[in-house]
Amino acid sequence: MVNMNKIKTSKDIFDNSRPNIEDLSSITDSYFTKSKSIVSKFGDTEVTYAIFMRRPVLSALNPALKWLDNILKDRNCKINVKRFFEEGEYVGAGEPLVYISGSFFNLVDLETALLQKIGATCVAAYNAKSMVSSLPYASFLAMDARHCAGTDMADLMAYGAYVGSESAKKEKDVVGFIGCATDRTASLFDKKSGLGTMPHALVGYAGTTLEAAKMYHETFPNEPLTVLIDYFGKEITDGLSVARYFKNLAKEGKLSLRLDTHGSRYLEGLDVAGSYNVLERNAPDSIRGYRTEQELRYLIGTGVSAASVWRLREILNDANFQKVKIVASSGFGPEKCKVFSFANVPVDTIGTGSYLPSKWSETYATADIVSYGGKSMVKLGREFLFKK
Repeated sequence: MVNMNKIKTSKDIFDNSRPNIEDLSSITDSYFTKSKSIVSKFGDTEVTYAIFMRRPVLSALNPALKWLDNILKDRNCKINVKRFFEEGEYVGAGEPLVYISGSFFNLVDLETALLQKIGATCVAAYNAKSMVSSLPYASFLAMDARHCAGTDMADLMAYGAYVGSESAKKEKDVVGFIGCATDRTASLFDKKSGLGTMPHALVGYAGTTLEAAKMYHETFPNEPLTVLIDYFGKEITDGLSVARYFKNLAKEGKLSLRLDTHGSRYLEGLDVAGSYNVLERNAPDSIRGYRTEQELRYLIGTGVSAASVWRLREILNDANFQKVKIVASSGFGPEKCKVFSFANVPVDTIGTGSYLPSKWSETYATADIVSYGGKSMVKLGREFLFKK
């Protein structure tokens, strides 16, 4: 599926990933370090580890395997890695992702750190693929970094977005993830730097939405302009004001308006009845089928709803700003993207970090040894890890 060599080696953020040898022991579960001492005393043997997940995922192992390769090169130790799925392929619950065979002494103390790099990455890739497949016409921007527990996690989550996006492209015509918010992981998406527009903080600093747009454009005159329009709760008023002021950019298709409306209120001028009417005009089938309460919220509720995006598009078109693009953010995970697809929402770009796993217990990758010294043997109950 996904080309494992897609990321240029010179730019690969995972190429040199390894802890200092003295640090490795401090981040490893103590029963593994004790096992290493015991094996050192009583003799080494060759083992085969099977790694699996308890839920469906996409295979996204490259960072973990590169880390493992770096560590074992330092130890002058060779292993055999047997992958059962290419990067980006669907993996069912309980199916072994990979067999890793080699010296028990050299592998036993690596399990903790290795598994940390697998589970969440595979789940993020699965979620990302679902999202871009639901809205194939929209581009996606990975904005996960601020939600991550440190740089290591941010690297892995951006990689998950990349793998999921590339996997989706193999199966259908999708735009997918076109970039990320930080420079560090930009090369994953063939970009030289992170992509970004303006935070609410800049609008507050400027005092008005239009003034923030002017400041941004004066500072970055050669970039397309994306303006955040929900700060004052006047998305329509401020959006039109910006479009009129930057009419040349609007005509050239270089102006975008970003909706990030707070979940406590509706888009300017909308309410429940108005939201129903908007979808009745533009996507009637989306509200005529059975919908759960959460699906209805995504369609006609407060915040960035399907109706709010459709309404902004109507207003812009009526004002002859058909080329002004719409960027949406705020909670765009797999479910919300799927619901937006019901209404064929005219969104051009989605900014999101919500492909991150929502239920952390589902990210727990597990490893079991299935062979000792060439003899098949595994913990009772894990016989499903034997490959026939």
